[in-house]
Amino acid sequence: MFIQTEQTPNPATLKFLPGRDVLGRGTADFTSREDAARSPLAQRLFEIEGVVGVFLGADFITITKTDARDWFLLKPSILGVIMEHFTADRPVLLEDGGDGHAAASNADDEEIVEQIKELLDTRVRPSVAQDGGDITFQGFEKGVVYLAMKGACSGCPSSTATLKHGIENMLRHYIPEVVEVRAVQ
Repeated sequence: MFIQTEQTPNPATLKFLPGRDVLGRGTADFTSREDAARSPLAQRLFEIEGVVGVFLGADFITITKTDARDWFLLKPSILGVIMEHFTADRPVLLEDGGDGHAAASNADDEEIVEQIKELLDTRVRPSVAQDGGDITFQGFEKGVVYLAMKGACSGCPSSTATLKHGIENMLRHYIPEVVEVRAVQ
Protein backbone atom coordinates (compact mmCIF):
# COMPACT_ATOMS: atom_id res chain seq x y z
CA MET A 1 0.00 0.00 0.00
CA PHE A 2 1.37 3.40 -1.02
CA ILE A 3 0.08 6.41 0.93
CA GLN A 4 0.65 9.86 -0.54
CA THR A 5 0.73 13.06 1.48
CA GLU A 6 -0.21 16.57 0.42
CA GLN A 7 0.34 19.86 2.15
CA THR A 8 -2.73 21.97 2.89
CA PRO A 9 -3.08 25.74 3.24
CA ASN A 10 -3.02 25.15 7.01
CA PRO A 11 0.60 24.43 8.07
CA ALA A 12 -0.61 22.46 11.13
CA THR A 13 -2.57 20.06 8.90
CA LEU A 14 -1.42 17.40 6.44
CA LYS A 15 -3.57 15.38 4.03
CA PHE A 16 -2.95 11.61 3.69
CA LEU A 17 -4.21 9.79 0.58
CA PRO A 18 -4.23 6.00 1.07
CA GLY A 19 -5.21 5.32 -2.55
CA ARG A 20 -8.58 3.81 -1.57
CA ASP A 21 -11.90 4.86 -0.13
CA VAL A 22 -11.78 6.07 3.45
CA LEU A 23 -15.45 6.89 4.01
CA GLY A 24 -16.61 6.72 0.40
CA ARG A 25 -19.36 9.24 1.14
CA GLY A 26 -19.63 11.99 3.71
CA THR A 27 -17.10 13.18 6.26
CA ALA A 28 -16.29 12.76 9.94
CA ASP A 29 -14.42 15.28 12.08
CA PHE A 30 -12.81 14.39 15.42
CA THR A 31 -11.07 16.79 17.79
CA SER A 32 -10.20 14.35 20.59
CA ARG A 33 -9.78 10.64 21.30
CA GLU A 34 -13.05 10.65 23.26
CA ASP A 35 -14.82 12.33 20.36
CA ALA A 36 -13.53 9.55 18.07
CA ALA A 37 -15.27 6.68 19.89
CA ARG A 38 -17.05 5.58 16.70
CA SER A 39 -13.87 5.43 14.62
CA PRO A 40 -11.21 2.81 15.40
CA LEU A 41 -8.88 4.49 12.90
CA ALA A 42 -9.23 7.96 14.45
CA GLN A 43 -8.75 6.52 17.95
CA ARG A 44 -5.46 4.92 16.90
CA LEU A 45 -4.29 8.15 15.29
CA PHE A 46 -5.00 10.10 18.48
CA GLU A 47 -2.64 7.74 20.34
CA ILE A 48 0.22 9.42 18.46
CA GLU A 49 1.64 12.23 20.58
CA GLY A 50 1.01 15.58 18.89
CA VAL A 51 -2.13 14.62 16.93
CA VAL A 52 -4.97 16.97 17.90
CA GLY A 53 -7.40 16.50 15.01
CA VAL A 54 -8.48 13.76 12.61
CA PHE A 55 -10.75 14.47 9.67
CA LEU A 56 -11.98 11.62 7.48
CA GLY A 57 -13.08 12.38 3.92
CA ALA A 58 -14.26 10.28 1.01
CA ASP A 59 -10.75 9.19 0.00
CA PHE A 60 -8.42 11.04 2.36
CA ILE A 61 -7.48 11.53 5.99
CA THR A 62 -6.46 14.95 7.27
CA ILE A 63 -4.37 15.13 10.43
CA THR A 64 -3.89 18.27 12.53
CA LYS A 65 -0.90 18.47 14.86
CA THR A 66 0.21 20.68 17.72
CA ASP A 67 2.78 23.37 17.01
CA ALA A 68 5.16 21.61 19.41
CA ARG A 69 5.61 18.61 17.07
CA ASP A 70 7.22 18.52 13.62
CA TRP A 71 5.81 16.63 10.66
CA PHE A 72 9.06 14.75 10.03
CA LEU A 73 8.63 13.15 13.48
CA LEU A 74 4.89 12.47 13.17
CA LYS A 75 4.59 11.26 9.56
CA PRO A 76 6.18 7.81 10.00
CA SER A 77 3.88 6.94 12.91
CA ILE A 78 0.79 8.24 11.13
CA LEU A 79 1.65 6.37 7.93
CA GLY A 80 2.19 3.19 9.95
CA VAL A 81 -1.19 3.42 11.69
CA ILE A 82 -3.04 4.13 8.43
CA MET A 83 -1.27 1.31 6.58
CA GLU A 84 -1.83 -1.19 9.38
CA HIS A 85 -5.51 -0.24 9.67
CA PHE A 86 -6.32 -0.68 5.98
CA THR A 87 -4.10 -3.75 5.53
CA ALA A 88 -6.01 -5.46 8.36
CA ASP A 89 -9.26 -4.40 6.62
CA ARG A 90 -10.68 -2.84 9.79
CA PRO A 91 -13.75 -0.57 9.64
CA VAL A 92 -13.14 3.18 9.54
CA LEU A 93 -16.45 3.97 11.29
CA LEU A 94 -18.53 1.71 13.51
CA GLU A 95 -21.82 3.48 12.66
CA ASP A 96 -23.22 6.06 10.24
CA GLY A 97 -22.59 9.62 11.38
CA GLY A 98 -25.01 11.47 9.09
CA ASP A 99 -24.31 13.90 6.28
CA GLY A 100 -23.33 17.01 8.24
CA HIS A 101 -26.41 18.99 7.23
CA ALA A 102 -28.58 20.57 9.88
CA ALA A 103 -32.31 20.99 9.45
CA ALA A 104 -33.86 24.24 8.29
CA SER A 105 -34.39 26.64 11.17
CA ASN A 106 -37.70 27.95 9.80
CA ALA A 107 -40.25 26.24 7.53
CA ASP A 108 -40.44 29.41 5.37
CA ASP A 109 -36.71 29.14 4.71
CA GLU A 110 -36.79 25.52 3.50
CA GLU A 111 -36.45 26.38 -0.20
CA ILE A 112 -33.60 28.82 0.48
CA VAL A 113 -31.84 26.24 2.66
CA GLU A 114 -32.08 23.64 -0.11
CA GLN A 115 -30.54 26.14 -2.58
CA ILE A 116 -27.73 26.92 -0.12
CA LYS A 117 -27.00 23.22 0.43
CA GLU A 118 -27.02 22.56 -3.32
CA LEU A 119 -24.51 25.36 -3.99
CA LEU A 120 -22.30 24.21 -1.12
CA ASP A 121 -22.38 20.58 -2.30
CA THR A 122 -21.71 21.33 -5.98
CA ARG A 123 -19.48 24.41 -5.94
CA VAL A 124 -17.77 24.69 -2.55
CA ARG A 125 -17.27 21.31 -0.90
CA PRO A 126 -15.31 19.72 -3.80
CA SER A 127 -12.77 22.58 -3.73
CA VAL A 128 -12.51 22.54 0.05
CA ALA A 129 -12.02 18.75 -0.01
CA GLN A 130 -9.00 19.20 -2.30
CA ASP A 131 -7.38 21.15 0.55
CA GLY A 132 -8.14 18.36 3.04
CA GLY A 133 -11.20 19.85 4.67
CA ASP A 134 -14.94 20.23 4.51
CA ILE A 135 -17.58 22.85 5.06
CA THR A 136 -20.99 21.97 6.45
CA PHE A 137 -24.25 23.86 6.64
CA GLN A 138 -25.30 24.55 10.23
CA GLY A 139 -28.26 26.89 9.82
CA PHE A 140 -29.95 29.85 8.15
CA GLU A 141 -31.62 32.60 10.13
CA LYS A 142 -32.60 36.17 9.18
CA GLY A 143 -30.40 36.17 6.06
CA VAL A 144 -27.34 34.77 7.84
CA VAL A 145 -25.88 31.42 6.75
CA TYR A 146 -23.97 29.55 9.48
CA LEU A 147 -21.23 27.22 8.25
CA ALA A 148 -18.71 25.01 10.03
CA MET A 149 -15.19 24.60 8.65
CA LYS A 150 -13.68 21.18 9.30
CA GLY A 151 -10.44 19.32 8.73
CA ALA A 152 -7.62 21.40 7.28
CA CYS A 153 -9.99 24.37 6.95
CA SER A 154 -10.67 24.58 10.67
CA GLY A 155 -8.19 27.07 12.06
CA CYS A 156 -6.61 27.73 8.67
CA PRO A 157 -5.41 31.33 8.32
CA SER A 158 -7.08 31.70 4.90
CA SER A 159 -10.43 30.13 5.87
CA THR A 160 -11.93 33.43 7.05
CA ALA A 161 -11.09 35.08 3.74
CA THR A 162 -12.48 32.09 1.84
CA LEU A 163 -15.67 32.21 3.87
CA LYS A 164 -16.25 35.96 3.69
CA HIS A 165 -15.02 36.78 0.21
CA GLY A 166 -15.52 33.60 -1.74
CA ILE A 167 -18.47 31.71 -0.28
CA GLU A 168 -20.44 34.72 0.97
CA ASN A 169 -20.14 36.51 -2.38
CA MET A 170 -21.21 33.40 -4.30
CA LEU A 171 -24.22 32.72 -2.07
CA ARG A 172 -25.31 36.38 -2.17
CA HIS A 173 -25.02 36.35 -5.98
CA TYR A 174 -27.25 33.28 -6.45
CA ILE A 175 -29.55 33.72 -3.44
CA PRO A 176 -30.57 37.35 -2.78
CA GLU A 177 -32.01 36.42 0.64
CA VAL A 178 -28.48 35.69 1.91
CA VAL A 179 -26.93 38.79 3.48
CA GLU A 180 -24.00 37.29 5.41
CA VAL A 181 -22.05 34.09 6.07
CA ARG A 182 -20.66 33.34 9.55
CA ALA A 183 -18.40 30.56 10.76
CA VAL A 184 -19.46 28.47 13.76
CA GLN A 185 -17.32 26.12 15.84
